[in-house]
Amino acid sequence: MITPVILCGGSGTRLWPLSRRSFPKQFVPLLGETTLFQASALRLSGAEFARPLVLTNADFRFVVGEQLTMVGIDPAGVLIEPEGRNTAPAVLAAALWLAQTDPKALMLVAPSDHAVDDPESFRAAVAAGVPAAQAGQLVTFGIRPDRPETGYGYLELAEAPEDFGPTPRALKRFVEKPDAPAAEAMLASGSHLWNAGIFLFAAETIIAAFRAHAPELIGPVEAAISGGHPDLGFFRLDPAAWAGASDISIDYAVMEKADNLTVIPYESGWSDLGGWDAIWRSGTPDARGVALSGAATAIDCDDTLLRSEDPGIELVGLGLRDVIAVATADAVLVADMSRAQDVKLAVSALKARGAKQAETFPVDYRPWGWFESLVQGSRFQVKRITVKPGGILSLQSHTHRAEHWIVVEGTARVTIDDEVKLVSENQSVYIPLGAVHRMENPGKVPMVLIEVQTGAYLGEDDIVRYEDAYARD
Repeated sequence: MITPVILCGGSGTRLWPLSRRSFPKQFVPLLGETTLFQASALRLSGAEFARPLVLTNADFRFVVGEQLTMVGIDPAGVLIEPEGRNTAPAVLAAALWLAQTDPKALMLVAPSDHAVDDPESFRAAVAAGVPAAQAGQLVTFGIRPDRPETGYGYLELAEAPEDFGPTPRALKRFVEKPDAPAAEAMLASGSHLWNAGIFLFAAETIIAAFRAHAPELIGPVEAAISGGHPDLGFFRLDPAAWAGASDISIDYAVMEKADNLTVIPYESGWSDLGGWDAIWRSGTPDARGVALSGAATAIDCDDTLLRSEDPGIELVGLGLRDVIAVATADAVLVADMSRAQDVKLAVSALKARGAKQAETFPVDYRPWGWFESLVQGSRFQVKRITVKPGGILSLQSHTHRAEHWIVVEGTARVTIDDEVKLVSENQSVYIPLGAVHRMENPGKVPMVLIEVQTGAYLGEDDIVRYEDAYARD
């Protein structure tokens, strides 16, 4: 069987404002109702696949668990990376983890934010690579290009194929993201594929490749595993050891140096959704090339994407050509379609200005549910808080603020110092400054309350935690 290794720690800044560091694109339902992460996990499930191994960071560990549960998938493990170190350390960690029980285990490494139109064809391509992987090859998957794309790296085949069926082919070299003329030439040559960043190999094979081509990574990653520890169903890699691993991609560390490479072509519809232009192409534009989502209206527009992520915001385009417009509750992006790959520049500019929209959403997701700020003044803030059934906030106190809670849906079990009581819909409770308190949802439906904070400082870091069901620091 093949163990899927799903990488989901990236931030996806090119899809800002819908994808941000606090909640990146892989966890967002960009295409349909299923998130990209869920779609990836479902695509890599079935009789030929073992339970997946997921690598993510601490901020997303509960999102990973929740989203997998929603689609009925129980992971074999979730490894928590203390910090992002690119794909090479992550892949090596997964290989070392699997090799502890089966050195010959086949592992399929896949990003969590790709879109595949035909999962069955993709699984057939994976199956075509199994004999080569079992024979000690490092198998990569290349996408047949249909345009001179400058946003992808390329794979050059040893010779131009007569067809692009899922048959193992010899790989000549990896090619960096090209400029437009080079991309045109590679498309015309017929011997180049897009580099999908998807790999299939045995754990012992990739470990041997690291020992040969990137031996400096072995020690830190082995130490990160041996010094790690289980935590609420996850496994935390040791931070100090992990920090000693180089920040490098698996392409640079291993693949571009190895000589035991095989590539499987794939041509049944794939996108890394690496920019709003890719979302536009995947969104089935109409006859005039217009793709709409949410409360969006186009009047006399061509080759345009209009997307409103807030039902309260009507987005209207009039006479637009080659334009991307995306509106969320707290930010709007308007860009020329040709500049889709440069959206990350907008994020950098906002970060330089200190704008919170650069990295965080108005809605803040937590293991117990989520909250959003509705209005804020100099000495007050109003939040809407939703607690999932069974969700429980940490036992905590605040140094600078008091709080009023009004339950508007469901029932809350509230602790204030030594008193525990139920607060039902249309009831309220006051938490004085400095009081030790917590809330939880004992019911079977989401509980919603309005929180009114008053005080001299209202930051999220004004929290002293005494107990936490989710083992947060």
